[in-house]
Amino acid sequence: MDSQAGLQCFLQATEINAAVVRLASEITRDYRGKNPVLIGILKGSFVFMADLVRQLDFPLEIDFVRLASYGDNRQTTGQVEVKLDIGIDVRNRHLLVVEDIVDTGLTVSFLMDHLKKREPASIKLCALTDKSARRQVPVAIDYLGFTVPDSFLVGYGLDCAGKYRNLPDICILDG
Repeated sequence: MDSQAGLQCFLQATEINAAVVRLASEITRDYRGKNPVLIGILKGSFVFMADLVRQLDFPLEIDFVRLASYGDNRQTTGQVEVKLDIGIDVRNRHLLVVEDIVDTGLTVSFLMDHLKKREPASIKLCALTDKSARRQVPVAIDYLGFTVPDSFLVGYGLDCAGKYRNLPDICILDG
């Protein structure tokens, strides 16, 4: 997608697909027979989660949570707000949180604590990308696609003020 001004392709769709297949294989190994609940963090994870669940061939349920900490900015506000909570009773269920990118860790850490209060049997995290250079709080990522540099990424669900989510590749947004 180099044709879009200000974008430099970082991960091509074929590389992303290979990572999704690998992650699905790992998740299948660990969750077959457990009927897990996959919880996507909206809006960014929807593309990744859709591709991931199509690779899983065992019973599961899906729900979403919408959290806000960025607004229209490129920097987190540091305050996480629940805009939409899950609707499934997850007590004694195996949960897999699906996220597009973990950077500061504030949002994911908040969500994991929020979900632990509901007494699940287990809770793990699957992230397509990890921008660990920006980490402010520790986060354990159980299933990881890519470690990425401290650049602003867009595409494949990742956005800047609501734009670029539809790109098939993950690109670095200059400026």
